[in-house]
Amino acid sequence: MSNSLLVQHHRGVATLTLDRPELHNAFDAGLIGTLTRALQQAGADPSVRAVLLAGSGASFSAGADLQWMRAMASASQEENRIDSLALARLMRTLDELPKPTIARVHGAAFGGGVGLVACCDIAIAAEGARFGLTESRLGLLPAVISPYVIAAIGPRQARRWFATGEHFDAATAHEIGLVHQLVPAAALDDAVHAQLELLRKAGPVASASAKVLVREVCATGGDRDALDRANAALIAALRASDEGREGLSAFLEKRAPHWARKD
Repeated sequence: MSNSLLVQHHRGVATLTLDRPELHNAFDAGLIGTLTRALQQAGADPSVRAVLLAGSGASFSAGADLQWMRAMASASQEENRIDSLALARLMRTLDELPKPTIARVHGAAFGGGVGLVACCDIAIAAEGARFGLTESRLGLLPAVISPYVIAAIGPRQARRWFATGEHFDAATAHEIGLVHQLVPAAALDDAVHAQLELLRKAGPVASASAKVLVREVCATGGDRDALDRANAALIAALRASDEGREGLSAFLEKRAPHWARKD
């Protein structure tokens, strides 16, 4: 799509690879726009079952490009607001993408790079990966990415890491819930592929709807009756759908459903 993002399609997986290795895949306004559009296209493509987000070279993403940040430091408050809204649009697009998403994390994941990890449904990291919400070192805060990071690691952890800006290792990222799985670097691709195979076995609509279910349960605000009605409506719709009927028939007939058959 551009010289800063590689887009590949294989067996229903759209792999979006940040491709600025010389800058550790730090992003600027151009990459933010390019990645947002690529995600929107993948989300609208019926042939895409899942989206894999990765980085080329030594890192996943080191966050914001320093040259871009230098330029924004001399821009007006309104220009900075518009610029920040573009980043917010990227994060929300990734978080709400109507396809399952996986982050393949290696090397550095700092600042907005942590935001990308937090927005993905599944995050798998190499043991040597390093993380940091380093904005406070610059007199800033990770405001735009905060809803997604807090949802991933919880308010108590966020208060520490937002305030100190300190780096933390992959084991800590796993412990606090930022990543789901930690593997040796040599096993990273195998672990990612294993998750993709699990997604291929799941019903496409069901796996894509999982994040919607979680979001709505968390947003109900204690109205248990409303939650019961919403969940009953959801499962009724899934049971009556072509996918639900195929899944149940396949189970009863002891065969693989059509979406899980290998090419």
